[in-house]
Amino acid sequence: MPKHILKDPHLEARIYGARTVAAILIVTVLLGIILARYYALQIESYETYRTQSERNRVQLQPLPPKRGLIYDRNGILLADNRPSYILSIVAERVSDLDATLAELGQLVEITENDIERFQKKRPRTRPYEAVPLRFRLTEEERARLAVNRYRLPGVVVDAQLLRHYPHGELFSHALGYVGRINEREALELDETDYRGTFHVGKVGVEKYYEDILHGEVGYQNVETNAHGRVLRVLEQHAPQPGADLVLHLDYDVQRAATEALG
Repeated sequence: MPKHILKDPHLEARIYGARTVAAILIVTVLLGIILARYYALQIESYETYRTQSERNRVQLQPLPPKRGLIYDRNGILLADNRPSYILSIVAERVSDLDATLAELGQLVEITENDIERFQKKRPRTRPYEAVPLRFRLTEEERARLAVNRYRLPGVVVDAQLLRHYPHGELFSHALGYVGRINEREALELDETDYRGTFHVGKVGVEKYYEDILHGEVGYQNVETNAHGRVLRVLEQHAPQPGADLVLHLDYDVQRAATEALG
């Protein structure tokens, strides 16, 4: 004869009640974990994450000063500044630096010396600041970089004034020249005064009057998007240009002496 299974309503009710309590406990524990995490993020770590968010959104950029001009006794310009384009990299925006350097090497000429100078300057620069890699980009190189910019996060092309001597070597013995800041000079110069500046007087008048010609660096707070592109300037303190110099040298006399001596 077939056996009939009798249901026990009381047992089923106890089992159902136990499962309900277990489910409620699990949901309560999970909800407690979510609330605890929410509290940690929104209250305990609020200032930390807020600071990180602001740093990603707002950046402090140095504004290099315009170097003072040099004239002869009659007001003829002996040393001025001309715009030049610089290729730089912002380290914190680059996920793979070696791959980025290799990619840039396919677009513009980058020498071993350029990479060596770049690597030496990186440790002395804040992660959100641009480190120069190549100076004096040509129009063709700028065009190549502009076309491929979407593939190069963290790569920046900026214009900066570089020293120019309109009369060539005619006054080089007296004026000297301006060159890139080397490792020894970087340790000797005031980091705050030369932030954003890559050149310094090496010899002659350019070096002797460096403090007067250099000027005072400025800065600006800018708002950027996720790709690092500047959206707007929030605050700006303009740099103070260097003072101009008027020398006792005479252009006409110097030229005549040079032509006479051959």
